[in-house]
Amino acid sequence: MVNTAEVRFGEGKVISIETGKIAKQADGAVMVRCGGSVVLSTVTAERKNRTDIDFFPLNVDYREKAYAAGKIPGGYFKREGRPTDKETLTARLIDRPIRPLFQEGFRCSTHIVNLVLSHDQVHEPDLLAVLGSSAALMISDIPFIGPVSPVRIGRIDGKLVAYPTCDELERSDLNLTVVSSESAIVMVEGGACGLPESVIVDALRFAFEQAQALNACQRDLQAKVGKTKRIIELPPVVQLMKDNVPSDPSSFFSDQDERFLEAIQNPDKMEVSTRLGELKEEMKSNFDLDDPESLSTFSLLFKDTEKRVARNLILREKRRNDGRALDEIRPISIDIDLLPATHGSALFTRGQTQALATLTLGTTLDEQKIDDLEGESFKSFMLHYNFPPFSVGEVGFLRGPGRREIGHGTLAERAILPILPKEEDFPYTVRIVSDIMESNGSSSMASVCGATLCLMDGGVPIKSPVAGIAMGLITEGDQYVILSDISGLEDHLGDMDFKVAGTTDGITAIQMDIKLTGFRFEILEEALEQARKGRLHILNKMMDVIDRSKPELKPHAPRIYLMKINPEKIATVIGPGGKMIRSLTAETGANIEIEDDGSIKIFSANLECLQMAVERIKAITEEAEIGRDYTGTVRRIEPYGAFIEILPGTDGLLHVSRMAYYRVENVTDEMNLGDKVLVRVTEIDSMGKIKLSREELMREGKVQGKKPEEEKKPDSDRPRRPPRRDDNRRPHRSSFSRRRD
Repeated sequence: MVNTAEVRFGEGKVISIETGKIAKQADGAVMVRCGGSVVLSTVTAERKNRTDIDFFPLNVDYREKAYAAGKIPGGYFKREGRPTDKETLTARLIDRPIRPLFQEGFRCSTHIVNLVLSHDQVHEPDLLAVLGSSAALMISDIPFIGPVSPVRIGRIDGKLVAYPTCDELERSDLNLTVVSSESAIVMVEGGACGLPESVIVDALRFAFEQAQALNACQRDLQAKVGKTKRIIELPPVVQLMKDNVPSDPSSFFSDQDERFLEAIQNPDKMEVSTRLGELKEEMKSNFDLDDPESLSTFSLLFKDTEKRVARNLILREKRRNDGRALDEIRPISIDIDLLPATHGSALFTRGQTQALATLTLGTTLDEQKIDDLEGESFKSFMLHYNFPPFSVGEVGFLRGPGRREIGHGTLAERAILPILPKEEDFPYTVRIVSDIMESNGSSSMASVCGATLCLMDGGVPIKSPVAGIAMGLITEGDQYVILSDISGLEDHLGDMDFKVAGTTDGITAIQMDIKLTGFRFEILEEALEQARKGRLHILNKMMDVIDRSKPELKPHAPRIYLMKINPEKIATVIGPGGKMIRSLTAETGANIEIEDDGSIKIFSANLECLQMAVERIKAITEEAEIGRDYTGTVRRIEPYGAFIEILPGTDGLLHVSRMAYYRVENVTDEMNLGDKVLVRVTEIDSMGKIKLSREELMREGKVQGKKPEEEKKPDSDRPRRPPRRDDNRRPHRSSFSRRRD
């Protein structure tokens, strides 16, 4: 039986959830629709609860089918391949809010699959997948403590808009995705164009209110078709008997708080890890942990004790394990211009977190081509994040980027994007790589700081520096503590991971994951204000080293010259079959890109080669000007004059009457084919025909003509004879002019 529920947003926006038609063998399956965009969300979980692991084995996938937008996949195989970055990021967007909401102790392998079946190019399918995943879990028998609902918030002309369309997002200065339960916000992710904290808080309140209609819709659907939830029993505590050791390991751990406290109170991450490792091995010797279930239970108890001790230190004693105050930022050191061959470099170190950021500049040929459901597009700014195993003292393999690397890189990229110059002011393709050299919390925000520094070091004219900070929250009842610049230990034990990046004026990127079932907006406002102060502190440290972009690019960085030509001259620059542009590229070594509107980008790593290419193109595309002199080549001779090529592809007529101040009987008396002659443009008619002259140039002495040898001297040069009385008589007629008798 098919059941449907729907919610309306504003004018004409309807989101519907349907179940009972497709994928009925999954534990839960729904189709979510908005306009012409449709997503199928399914969830399946194994029946056996695993006790040999100490984590929840959840796998979330999101895939966009090319047929959803009426396309055939590219490539040799013509079928969908490995997930794109967008698909990976959307899978993370689904995973993060729902993972903490499964019943404690649930260890059944679970798989959530979202397939985009239709995309109308108007309504984004990513949030439909988040909604569908929650709805499928709600109607299944899987013990999920939901529902949760996503809302995207835009801001157009100062007004907040829920579920903006793709076109509306183009005009928005805010793109914020908020996932909310019935009692609290559980996840926030998005970017802004330097908006103040108060606007972000208003947007979060608005999003929470809008999400409740979708939560109620899921509840209604669950009441109609929902299955009875599975009963999951927590694994029994291992019963082990040894001399002088309590049979219950949990009671044994409760007596070890002082030893845990001693182990974690150290600012050095590796030292803390070593002490805890030694303590764990010592405690393991008190038990016979021969089976995987016993080992898993022991590990869970050890982690819970570590977490409880560290949280109590913060909540009750207002102290952190590394000795810092609650709002204190770790020591910061900065080095710029570190790598001589890069186009910009910076090493940003905050405590035991260190990011090496490098800048590379390229042309439009280096842009990233993206072919997805929205169509083909090009990306001129990329920020890539790498997290090698040595950064945390581990042994591993260097493979392609995983979900975490892609997610952290995208967050940092979102933070930097609003401060980059416009393309017409800085027409480069920009790539930043952040390689994490050390990590002890908030390496993504260190990447934001490092990226800003390497941009300024490389001479990129950014609008304003950006810094990032990671915040934490510890709560117990009505008591709470907000932490600035959290370390790795505080990240794991806290109730909120809150990353904020921005300028001195406002926020450019935000990401928040909340593990609480209830959350007060007053705490969020306080956390944002504390984050603002910490961000300004970091920005001041950065600007003490470099406060603005360097005035010039690095000497070895590529140069780009922009010029505009008459679109009718494009064919001249390209030449027959591309002959001219290939010749220019070969002779100058520069890369030349021509747009249909006549815009030309000339790119070269060598300034002299760049200038040579510019001059050549200017000469090729130059247009004749009235009154200007040109040295041209005689291309054609006619009885009435000569056609002179004064510019490449541009001819003008030098009429025989304008070749000299004296009479020219034959054009060839003055010039021949292939001769170089100096001429002046005297007229360009409405048809673009050019008229030339040499007469004025001869009188000015710039050109020497070819006079006949027997030509008589002008009257002014003849000697004067004495006047005669009959000089005033009428001239004598010749015999040919006499009147006949």
